[in-house]
Amino acid sequence: MRAGLLMLATGAALLVLIALCGFAPTPQQAPGVDFIVTSAPVYKPLAELRGEERFPSGAHLLLVHNRKAEPLVPDFAASADADVSYDGKSVLFAGKKIASDPWQIWELNLQDRSVRRVVTTATDAERPLYLPGGRLVWAQRTPSGFDLDSSDDGRPQKNPPRNPTADPGFLPLSHLHASAFPDAVLQDGRILFEAGFPLGRSSTPELYLVYADGSGVESYRCDHGRARWGGTQLSSGDTIFTHGTSLARFTSPLAHETPVAAPRGEYAGAIAEIAADAWLVSVRAAADEHYAIRLWRPGAPTMKPEFAKQGMDLVEPAPVTPRERPNRHPSGLHPWNYANLLAFDSRLSREGDLKTASASVRLEMQDANGKAISMGTAPVERDGSFFVKVPGDTPIRFTLLNRDGAVVRRERGWFWARGGEQRICVGCHTGPERAAENRVPAVLLHTTTPVDLTVPPKPVKSRGAGQEGN
Repeated sequence: MRAGLLMLATGAALLVLIALCGFAPTPQQAPGVDFIVTSAPVYKPLAELRGEERFPSGAHLLLVHNRKAEPLVPDFAASADADVSYDGKSVLFAGKKIASDPWQIWELNLQDRSVRRVVTTATDAERPLYLPGGRLVWAQRTPSGFDLDSSDDGRPQKNPPRNPTADPGFLPLSHLHASAFPDAVLQDGRILFEAGFPLGRSSTPELYLVYADGSGVESYRCDHGRARWGGTQLSSGDTIFTHGTSLARFTSPLAHETPVAAPRGEYAGAIAEIAADAWLVSVRAAADEHYAIRLWRPGAPTMKPEFAKQGMDLVEPAPVTPRERPNRHPSGLHPWNYANLLAFDSRLSREGDLKTASASVRLEMQDANGKAISMGTAPVERDGSFFVKVPGDTPIRFTLLNRDGAVVRRERGWFWARGGEQRICVGCHTGPERAAENRVPAVLLHTTTPVDLTVPPKPVKSRGAGQEGN
């Protein structure tokens, strides 16, 4: 009898200990993680890709603790876009001290609540994200939308910078006459951003990647079609994003997206992983309702309310916890104002491989007004290879021509190469699942000097009346 009572007492004590320490939370309990959320009367999804204001009636950051919220920076007229530092001790955000100010980049010390301005610009600077190596990236408003820009964080450097990605000062990362807006910094150090597809031409949102020095821009995946935006990388390495009414993921082994079996709703994107089996999601049931924060355990048939505020849209949840620091990209850019581009086989494409090689490739670039300018042509070898020198830091695209000068295939969108970049592609939009053949491209067998397409050819003057040839 005494032994049974002792066992019961011991069991009761263990239950109390578990309840107090939180070792065994029930499925109804939310993990005890504070988070920051942007609260706004109106949130306009994808307004950034149209160069419009996402929060036309203003916004404020709230710090949520045990489902109770307080203003994060009460002295600001507006605040949004929180990004918590890797050590969990500070927060980057876009803010306005007074309502008439443009959005600027600020940093809050979570311990003493002190605030310092990190970036000062003449126009709106939004969606700041920490980069490794003492830098940050953000979206800068321009006449054509938003650009990706980067700079150091203004803190003294204990060690001298080792490559261009860590140099002090301002660095443009995107070069388009269209909007590019950052979503996240991936574990490999690349920046995930959204822009229209085809790149620089359309308003259909697509996800792209670029290194922290602005080089290597590419589509995340090439199975284009449905609109996708609001990407976030999980601790597993998978990237979750939204189509609007559904969620999907990119996973490393696959060259295409896979669906996420989540409850149906309208998702704002940018989910926050607070545990391996728990996500904070900004979602609403219909377009005439407001976004609220819900807790979802992947695989569960329903989501549980986590935080809502009457008459307000709640978006961009950011957990206040330390997180893994991404890898720092060691930039290999040369001090040039041009780039060298090598194509292994321009016959290859996701749109269908060409049976024969084109005779030449024409380069076009956009001028300051977005007008296409022909920069001349270069020969294409029988194996489809070509090697060209192109202008750096400007929108460019290629067109394949036959022997009669007729168009065989044309890139629909634009891309850029950083000045000093040397880049190799397998083919024309081949996709990440294609690899080059194990052979030396024919163009390199007879020359290692690229065809210079950095200066447009001079127009051929026609002979006037009465002129004679030589």
